[in-house]
Amino acid sequence: MNNAGNRRTFSPALFILCLAAATFFSCIPKPPVIHSIYPTIGKMGETLTIRGANFGKERDESYVTIAGAAPTNSAYSNWEDDQIAFTVPEFGESGLVYVHVKGARSNGVLFSNQATLPKPAQGEGTDIGPHITGVSPESGAIGSLVIISGSNFGSSREGGGVFFSWDAELSTAAPAETKAPAFVEVSQAEAGYELWSEREIRVRVPDGAISGNMEVRTPRGNSLPFFFNIDGIPGTKTFRDKRSYTISYSVNVKINEAAAPNTLYLWIPAPLSSATQRSAELLSRSMEPFVDNYRGASLFKLGNLSAHSQTRIDLAYKVEVYAVETLVRPQLLRQETTPANIYTQSSALVPAGSPEIKSQANALLGRERNPYLKARRVYEWMLSEELIQETAAEGGVLDAVKTKRADPYTAALLYCALLRAAGVPCVPVAGVLVNRGRETRRHWWAEFWIDGFGWVPVDPALGAGAVSASFASRPDRASFYFGSIDSQRIAFSRGETNLSQMEPQGRPVTHTRSYSLQNLWEEAAGDIESYSSLWGDITITGTYVQ
Repeated sequence: MNNAGNRRTFSPALFILCLAAATFFSCIPKPPVIHSIYPTIGKMGETLTIRGANFGKERDESYVTIAGAAPTNSAYSNWEDDQIAFTVPEFGESGLVYVHVKGARSNGVLFSNQATLPKPAQGEGTDIGPHITGVSPESGAIGSLVIISGSNFGSSREGGGVFFSWDAELSTAAPAETKAPAFVEVSQAEAGYELWSEREIRVRVPDGAISGNMEVRTPRGNSLPFFFNIDGIPGTKTFRDKRSYTISYSVNVKINEAAAPNTLYLWIPAPLSSATQRSAELLSRSMEPFVDNYRGASLFKLGNLSAHSQTRIDLAYKVEVYAVETLVRPQLLRQETTPANIYTQSSALVPAGSPEIKSQANALLGRERNPYLKARRVYEWMLSEELIQETAAEGGVLDAVKTKRADPYTAALLYCALLRAAGVPCVPVAGVLVNRGRETRRHWWAEFWIDGFGWVPVDPALGAGAVSASFASRPDRASFYFGSIDSQRIAFSRGETNLSQMEPQGRPVTHTRSYSLQNLWEEAAGDIESYSSLWGDITITGTYVQ
């Protein structure tokens, strides 16, 4: 009997193909799976345990969500491949529990928080606070547009805001107890709010935001948080070396000759709030303003002042400042049309459209298209030319291009002008430096914008060493102050603050090279023939280093 027709021959190529396929599919990570949670109904502050498989031996970038919200990093007490334990956060509500590992999401298991279980209505007005039902997309980069759906947001913002998670690196000396989650607000000044209605909000992800819980806050209350994932970041940004300052400053006005009726307006700036400088808190002021906190300044109105009279306004604030260190991977950058592009426009203070600035920018940058490399090349040119000096330089930005001489104020404006001329959004920042002896000195630096990453700090004057050694002592100053900034400073303005006169016949007064870049500081109206004003320096009354 001939069995030759049934004989099977062995193919080495087929064997290798099957082996490769088996190896490939065995290397694909298995998605996480939840088998059970305990307890299924719990209280805030209790430990919730998840049992299952494929969670990973270490947490790394993995996380858990409950009803779309995530616990803080410090809430996790155990993370193993088959078991996770963490503290139920105070904001937890009833909803599905998911485990997220390397982009994969587990099956959902229902958890009920006793604190948020339905209760009988307690009369009219129940549930008037904002409520988030969905976020689209649920992940995005810094500067990207996010649509928040829900209810009870209010027909207009009216003091409300959207807040994203923010975090700073703690020092080894910081207390070990659990810290409360921190947030950064969407910036109105940077056109961060595109729409606000009763059922929908459209915002841009703010600078400094990290993956974590997002919430809507209104005068009627705060929403429960919703998890938002920050992705597509072309680098890292670290906030550290926190310093808390208490400061005071004053304005003294002496009227020489005047008769009623008359009015004197004073625009007094306050420390700004940002991802870097947080919790600007008013401690005291000797007079209530006529208009409070408008574009970063408060308007004080002094009426019917008599001849030979004196008025003094005192203010005190507390502010927290963080050093910022960035690491950007230029090859991953993409530059798009975003609201930050308003900071590529020319202005009287930053003459980016002048022929001299455009010519210098073209000569420096040639065909370079990468915005980060453009910013670095301009910075390196300013340091290599040794054009930045500590002493005041005569003239403005255009004079600095011609004479190759600039002081810290002109250097910051020149840097912004060159970058804007090259199409890179950039803003000047004004404030004060603080040395170890609590002395302050007016100072100016800059920040440029990278889509998907946020604002990157640059201090040309400190990088060039054009500041007294008592205020700058870093041996690596040239490399450090491109992309990083210290916490020994307090900022009062980012960009130009344009204020309007209060009266058509008013006589405005501006201050140049001051700690705020605002166009209007004083305005006299009516029968004030002559007066003098003394704006005191920023005084540090207390410092706390964490």
